[in-house]
Amino acid sequence: MGTGHYFWVIFYFASLCSASLANNAKINFREKEKKVLDQILGAGKYDARIRPSGINGTDGPAIVRINLFVRSIMTISDIKMEYSVQLTFREQWTDERLKFDDIQGRLKYLTLTEANRVWMPDLFFSNEKEGHFHNIIMPNVYIRIFPNGSVLYSIRISLTLACPMNLKLYPLDRQICSLRMASYGWTTNDLVFLWKEGDPVQVVKNLHLPRFTLEKFLTDYCNSKTNTGEYSCLKVDLLFKREFSYYLIQIYIPCCMLVIVSWVSFWLDQGAVPARVSLGVTTLLTMATQTSGINASLPPVSYTKAIDVWTGVCLTFVFGALLEFALVNYASRSDMHKENMKKKRRDLEQASLDAASDLLDTDSNATFAMKPLVRHPGDPMALEKLRQCEVHMQAPKRPNCCKTWLSKFPTRSKRIDVISRITFPLVFALFNLVYWSTYLFREEEDETF
Repeated sequence: MGTGHYFWVIFYFASLCSASLANNAKINFREKEKKVLDQILGAGKYDARIRPSGINGTDGPAIVRINLFVRSIMTISDIKMEYSVQLTFREQWTDERLKFDDIQGRLKYLTLTEANRVWMPDLFFSNEKEGHFHNIIMPNVYIRIFPNGSVLYSIRISLTLACPMNLKLYPLDRQICSLRMASYGWTTNDLVFLWKEGDPVQVVKNLHLPRFTLEKFLTDYCNSKTNTGEYSCLKVDLLFKREFSYYLIQIYIPCCMLVIVSWVSFWLDQGAVPARVSLGVTTLLTMATQTSGINASLPPVSYTKAIDVWTGVCLTFVFGALLEFALVNYASRSDMHKENMKKKRRDLEQASLDAASDLLDTDSNATFAMKPLVRHPGDPMALEKLRQCEVHMQAPKRPNCCKTWLSKFPTRSKRIDVISRITFPLVFALFNLVYWSTYLFREEEDETF
């Protein structure tokens, strides 16, 4: 057997021995972890009912630092005034009773999955409506105990939180939804919550909301005093801006189109009664349906919203176009009645002239006293007419453009239609100018909060 063969045999046995020693070391290390856990959490050695001491072992309040990671924001409901969020919630505090030997830096931390093994802060979400933990495949929770006694508690939860909204500028509004966390039983003499230094709130980068944009978030404190004492409280305010493009396409443009379609009635013949009535009623019912659909997706509030002003004015314009036709129809019948009366009067005058001419033919020998056609220069009536003519010649009246233009349309019904063709679009354009300048300016003012 050669020297090389002996070398490989020795190397093989050495490898087996080293692997066996490594496995034994790992087993021993896991056993050391178990011993440490038994040492600090064994029966009769740690009582989870007693809170930790204050800073540097003093009798002051226990300090708990909070930080959040917002994983997703599912829905923001206007009608229920609530929003749903999924987040990773973390608490960190120091419990000197949990200090242990780190075995020369080899044991970085101990991990637990049972929160009832150690003392836990009695934190609750004060504006929570519903909430649940995540237990698939295993409960999404862990507790890390560090050698210096620091405890890190992390859990993934889903919450539905109340979000009172001010909808006066809807849908040009911004909303602030808060997440409030407070102590339920420990007062500030025993427990104080603080935001973790640095970056206490993180938000996932690819956060997408269907109708909102998360502009920014602010952290603050909200301690509350009651009859039983003062309780520590933290809050984070999420500022959401409503995406206006959706409402522009779904509400504002269709309403404008309905108003413009109602103006087609002004260009139809005044005798086309079925066409004008059906057009006016159809646009009115469509606008009313659009308004009711908008209100169905919003809570019944006591104040007027921006969308109420828009739909109300658009509904008024459509209703005004329908009333305009009623006025045109009434004026048309009045014009017809006047025309018939004039025709009858002309017929009577023609009949009287015919009767007078027949009378002249039959009584040609009769004599009539004829007055002179031209008055004498001294006649006072002639002088008065001469002065009136001189006054008219000296001060000629300027022609009225509007009356001259309206005189082209002989009937009142046609004049009403022509005036409506100009008045309705001008008034609607003026309303748009006032509406958008008012609410967009208010929106810029609200950016300060």
